[in-house]
Amino acid sequence: MAVYADLHIHSPFSMATSPSMTPASLCEAAAVKGIEVLGSGDALHPEWRAAWKAYEDETGTVVLPTTEVEGKGRVHHLIIMEDFSLFEELAAVLAPHSRDLLTGGRPHVRLDGETIAAAVHDLGGLVGPAHAFTPWTSLYASHDSVASCYGEEPINFLELGLSADTSYGAGIPELDGVPFLSNSDAHSAHPVKLGREFNRLDLDTVTTKAAFDAVKQGKVSLNAGFFPEEGKYNRTACTRCYRHYSLDEAEAHAWTCPVDGGRIKKGVQNRAHELGGGGDLSGRPPYYHIIPLGEIIRVVLGVSSPMTKKVEARYARLTETFETEIAVLAEVPPEEIAGVDPEIGAAIGAFREGQVKLVPGGGGKYGTFSFL
Repeated sequence: MAVYADLHIHSPFSMATSPSMTPASLCEAAAVKGIEVLGSGDALHPEWRAAWKAYEDETGTVVLPTTEVEGKGRVHHLIIMEDFSLFEELAAVLAPHSRDLLTGGRPHVRLDGETIAAAVHDLGGLVGPAHAFTPWTSLYASHDSVASCYGEEPINFLELGLSADTSYGAGIPELDGVPFLSNSDAHSAHPVKLGREFNRLDLDTVTTKAAFDAVKQGKVSLNAGFFPEEGKYNRTACTRCYRHYSLDEAEAHAWTCPVDGGRIKKGVQNRAHELGGGGDLSGRPPYYHIIPLGEIIRVVLGVSSPMTKKVEARYARLTETFETEIAVLAEVPPEEIAGVDPEIGAAIGAFREGQVKLVPGGGGKYGTFSFL
């Protein structure tokens, strides 16, 4: 049985996160999106664990306990457990090494990747680098190899991040056999954020244990997410004015923007290629490039935000007719969509045929798109 899963989100206890995020709002949004397995996010936080334990779901969403922590070197690690009680045990192990474990949704832990991974593995959990290629807080921002961060401890997966797709990791020898995950890292339950990247898992039954086992066994049959150019760190660019630079130009300017003195940050595309990415995709699940339906509607209507009433009305009509956003984006024939909304049906058809013009993001500014 194939189900869609988004395994990396956050709670109101994380910085820059919507206070309206609750277990109920998240599961309701996941159901509309078409996400059947949802990572809890922030499972080391005692109040967030309690909120999930008290929640009685009516949507059929399977919740898999997950969290993200920041370790030494500003490397972010995604952790997955089979049960919330195991995160309570992990919290006890990590508490002496963190000042904000009880207050922050994504805590800082003064331990290296190997020690964190060993603690997770001792409890039967899974761990891997979060948004592995991004230039600020990731494995490949601080290290040139997995072993440099995790030592003798294996990683169970690698999360690609919004600025990368499978092609960026393919070809890096040390990642052979390591499953790739694509998750939203959502800080809001709004459908433009939640499930903006997701995985398709092959499960025998739709349960928490089956979902955990599928990730553990690498039963990921599809990754879906942004065109890498949409990510805000895809290209090497100034973090102040967002001007793009080639690697040679950035190095010639000593990584300082000559226009405004801003810092130039190396983009994911350049970093992945340095590591050997861009290689053979054979043996990897397909990667399906998506654009959130709200963003497609926004561009068609020519409005500035996907959260306007006009966009939300068109979105609601389509998801009520075809049940989920993912169905509209990836499964329902465009001509059927056009029968409900001719403009959006045409846009979905163009999107699926690759008739999209992308303006890459970089330096912290998301990329943009338009239809050809």
